[in-house]
Formats: sequence, C-alpha cells, structure tokens
Amino acid sequence: MSEVLLSGTDLIKSFGPSDALCGASMLVHENEIVAVLGPSGSGKSTLLHCLAGIVMPDNGAVTFQGRDLAGMTDKERSALRRTDFGFVFQFGQLVPELSCLENVALPLRLGGARRKVAEAKAREWMERIEVAPLADKRPGEVSGGQSQRVAVARALVTGPKVIFADEPTGALDSFNGEQVIRLLVDTARDTGASIVLVTHEARVAAYSDREVVVRDGKTRQVALAH
Repeated sequence: MSEVLLSGTDLIKSFGPSDALCGASMLVHENEIVAVLGPSGSGKSTLLHCLAGIVMPDNGAVTFQGRDLAGMTDKERSALRRTDFGFVFQFGQLVPELSCLENVALPLRLGGARRKVAEAKAREWMERIEVAPLADKRPGEVSGGQSQRVAVARALVTGPKVIFADEPTGALDSFNGEQVIRLLVDTARDTGASIVLVTHEARVAAYSDREVVVRDGKTRQVALAH
C-alpha cells in the first residue's frame, strides 16, 4: 500500500443542534480513489469539507502529508486549496462572467501566475480534456456535460495531489455522467492524483479502489475486489 496522503481521525462537527459528524475517520493514500457513500444528510459532504480544510471540525484531526490543518493559518489553508487540492462540484460552479478558458486558468491566476502563462497552461488542459473548442464560450453557453468537463480541467490545472469531487455526476444524465467520471478517474491515474469521491451512485463508486460508507455521521470502511 502506498503512503498515507490525507487523513481524518475521530472527526466531530455540529451545526447548531445538528450533529453532522460523530467520530468519523478516513484515510486517503497516494494515487488512490476513495468513494464516500451514504444517504442524504449522513455527513458525506461535511466529511469532504473537513478533509479539504473548507470547514474545521469541532474535534478530531485532519492531516495532509503529515501536517495538521488546524495548525495552519486561514491563508495557508487557502493556498493549499489552490495548489495541492482540486475541486469538482455537482453543478460545476464555474464563474458565469468568465470564459471557460478564464475559468480553467483561475486557480493559477489566484496563485499569482501571469495571465499569459495561466491561460497557456489552461489551454493545454482543455486540449487534454477535449474541451478546447469551448475556450471562448461562457458557462451559460455550454451544456451540463461540457461544463463539468471544464470543471475537471480547472480542478487539474494546478497539478493537485488530491481532487475532491462532490457528486460530480449528480446533475448529469447517465451518458454524460459516465463520460465525466471516466475522464476524471483516468486523468487522475495518469497524473498520480488521489480522489475523494462523494456519490450516492453505485455505478460511480465502482470506479474507486475503496469505499467509505457514512451513516449518522460515522464511517465504515469497505474494501473492494476489482
């Protein structure tokens, strides 16, 4: 087994009177795809947000490459999300005022890259993901499947070590969903990235190396035989 890249241990998180996580734990190894499954309201997305440093747990620890995220400043965690982490959400969350090319280049621009350099790198990824013809279009001018492919290019453009995908196929029909998840998984395998894949779809989870089931804020590990 490869080295542990990311870990969450005994995570507890509440939102007001509601307990979202009740001692959840999860490991992600290098170049591993882990599917996180469970019913609506089970805590899947909260677990992803804690592992990505988007929200901080009330108790427990999240470490990335051996470093505790709680020991980082907000600025350091933001930098981590721009460089070492990539994100694909259910509805893409592309910036509607920007072209698809500008959306893909955005993480690089936020990291301080010059526009020409960032957009050249973005074009490379759009070619690789086969969405280069969409470069000058706005998100509102492309289909849902195309939008998600652009979002995948944006997630990969910084060369992240972990990609967090929260229901990436949830808003797509089965054909486009299959294309997007296959593209995401194949590209992650090629680049050596790990994926934390939140889904409620068995066909999507089947692309993972291992499953973690979340129920009532607690986790259960499931080994897969491929």
